[in-house]
Amino acid sequence: MEEKNIGKNTSSGAEKVEAIARGANEAEKKIARTEKQAVRASKKAEKKAAEAKKRAEKAAKKAEKQAEKIVRSEMTAADAAGEERRIAEREKREKLALKAQRREAEEKAREEKMKQREEDRKQREKEREKKQREKRREHAPGFGGWLAATIALGTACLALTTVVTVGSMRMNDMLAGETDDYRSALYEMASVSEQMEDNLEKLSVSDGADEQRRLLTEVLVDSALMEGILERFPVDQATATDISAFLNRTNSYARTLLNRLAGGGALASSERAALQYLHTVNSGLYRELSQLSSQMTDAELRAFLDGEEGTVSDSFGKMGKGTQVKPADGSDAPFAQEGNVGKNRLTDLEEISSSRAEELLGEYFSSSRVRDVKYTGDAVNGEAACYNFTFVQQDGAEAFAQITKRGGKLVFFRSYAPCADKNFDLAACDALAREFLGKLGMDGMEAVWTSEAGNAAEIAYVCLHDGARVYSDMVRVSVCEGKGCVTGMDASSYLMNHTAARIFEAGMSEAAAREKLSSELEVISCHRAIVPLNGAEVSAYEFECRSGEGKYIVYLDALTGAEVQVYCVREGEQGRFLR
Repeated sequence: MEEKNIGKNTSSGAEKVEAIARGANEAEKKIARTEKQAVRASKKAEKKAAEAKKRAEKAAKKAEKQAEKIVRSEMTAADAAGEERRIAEREKREKLALKAQRREAEEKAREEKMKQREEDRKQREKEREKKQREKRREHAPGFGGWLAATIALGTACLALTTVVTVGSMRMNDMLAGETDDYRSALYEMASVSEQMEDNLEKLSVSDGADEQRRLLTEVLVDSALMEGILERFPVDQATATDISAFLNRTNSYARTLLNRLAGGGALASSERAALQYLHTVNSGLYRELSQLSSQMTDAELRAFLDGEEGTVSDSFGKMGKGTQVKPADGSDAPFAQEGNVGKNRLTDLEEISSSRAEELLGEYFSSSRVRDVKYTGDAVNGEAACYNFTFVQQDGAEAFAQITKRGGKLVFFRSYAPCADKNFDLAACDALAREFLGKLGMDGMEAVWTSEAGNAAEIAYVCLHDGARVYSDMVRVSVCEGKGCVTGMDASSYLMNHTAARIFEAGMSEAAAREKLSSELEVISCHRAIVPLNGAEVSAYEFECRSGEGKYIVYLDALTGAEVQVYCVREGEQGRFLR
């Protein structure tokens, strides 16, 4: 009689297992259908975002045409000068409104895309958790069936073995599910990094504003996604900070450039160089992620999740160190990337021809006797339309220069001659740079940032107005310490922004502002400054500070005392640079 009952219980257990298996298959099919639906929903959201952007652009163009029509209809012959001034003001207001409308539409499209991607990620996470619950339920009834059979047999030894075996099976499945989740997250992070690498590479050669906006939007979204995925990994604090800092810099810079493009600006050569730097760093990050995700074993991943050192932790450590690589142009001065503020002063100057620009080029470099001058086309440096030229200097060095179409100003210059040895110190290089700037009509400048990279001195100059350093009017000069000659210059900020109509507005004294600094900082020096920030100028107190062995530059709003900007000063083989 007991044998019949045992057979019956065993048969019942097998039927339950088969039913559970069928249920699991159905659950997997349902999960697959849900994932397909999520993909379709994502594509649909992206399509809607693109359509919304097109509608916004179309509405902006229509509004611009209507504004032009209104301006033309209101033109009268009487009081032409006053009317022209009023029209100019009206056009400026209308353009600002249109720019704001474009920015709003683009920001909304970006937010919708980021929101959809985050919803997709949460959906995938939810489905993975659901799958894990199904697996756990699959083994729970089986354990009950086995336990019933074991109790019926009445064998204590067999019961103990079965309990341990089934418990081990459940634990192994749970651990396997966890490692699968982390492996999936690693694949996802590598995929997003690869996409960001492609977009950054395309940005280095793209000239179309619409395409640049699209690529920068993708970079903005991808960097945010990567940081979200990184938070799920139990990496050490230092590594997480390094990688997150890089992703934050990338996100912030993409947003800055998007604002620049939305305001009608263009990417300057220095900004393209910065994008190339971000691409280089991200390429290393992607290579390490790709190699880790393809070669990592479950045992290595399990050890990493348990907090043990090994292949996975070492790989994440390499990623963190790789993101610490500084840009090639490591001697950037404070606010060097802010660009134009307010009106572009070059627009008030008369436009010249390329032949006249070539004549001016010879005048600017008369001392070096330029030859083989070639006009190579037009370009835009910041918001300055330029003529491009290549030429050969007296010493045989090839060089590149840009002359502004309006005013014929030398806005950019770079010599490609090697700079060996060191025959001139920093003070001598400063004198050579000032002499060069004086010939260009840029007198009375103050050096605010100096750095030596190899045998080249990098010096940033700004104008002084009522004792305040005007960082909007910046000129950056490179001097070869071997030959004692200027080998490079970028005056785009100075030419676009320079004006005497500036006021340093202070709502508090220097002493009161000093009190608002962190108690951890020791002030070395303080200067009044007018700094560019988000397309406007802010009066600020500039504090050079130290804390322990660290050096910092802190800018506090002269009206409110709020922090405007904080820089960390770093020293390296390629000179000083800011973080």
